[in-house]
Amino acid sequence: MSARRRHRPEEKENSERWLVSYADFITLLFAFFVVMYAVAIVHQGDLKALSASLDRAFQDPPKASEPIQVGDPPRSFAPSILETAQEAEKLKEAGERFTEVLAPYIDQELVAVERNEFWIAVEMKSGILFASGSAELSPEADPVLAKLAQIVRELPDNPVYVEGHTDNVPIETQAFPSNWELSAARAASVVRRLVQFGVDPARMAAVGFGEHHPAADNSTEVGRYRNRRVVLVLLAKNASRYRFERQ
Repeated sequence: MSARRRHRPEEKENSERWLVSYADFITLLFAFFVVMYAVAIVHQGDLKALSASLDRAFQDPPKASEPIQVGDPPRSFAPSILETAQEAEKLKEAGERFTEVLAPYIDQELVAVERNEFWIAVEMKSGILFASGSAELSPEADPVLAKLAQIVRELPDNPVYVEGHTDNVPIETQAFPSNWELSAARAASVVRRLVQFGVDPARMAAVGFGEHHPAADNSTEVGRYRNRRVVLVLLAKNASRYRFERQ
């Protein structure tokens, strides 16, 4: 007896299966538009920020007219080219006035005036200011120092240094154990007298160099005479380390 084949009933095709795929497609499409919208919002914000930055950059005044180079002094302390030129012109005019008012002393080689764009140096021989071995100003000193003070007062922002110098002949007294003390005391005496003539003491300093910065050879009397001197140095307003600039 042959076996009968069992026939399974044919499964009925599901006509709604496409809805699942369609729903998945719609979900993905919705997610895509959400992402695109979010990206568009972010880019819009970036564009607004960029636009605002550009507006500020073009509308605000520039913070500096030129770049600051590495190693430059702070801009607030660095004099401009115009300021430097103006200061040099002021010193030139002051130097010409020193030369004019001190002409009689210059003719006698008792005073010398030297200048550049950074300083004016008025060199006075000690003989017209002090007696030998003394730091007390002589009466002959006042006319010279009064003329100096008049011009120095007209440049109230410029520092003033008064240098005392001696020859190399040793001095050893109770008042002055060495030429250091003598040169410093002479410089201080000149400073005090300039203050009495109206120069602001806050802008001045007295410096004693003794015999250690000679202007001439100390082996001759003429050289020693040249080395016994007091020098008034009127500096440019923004000058510093004046001793190095003078050499």
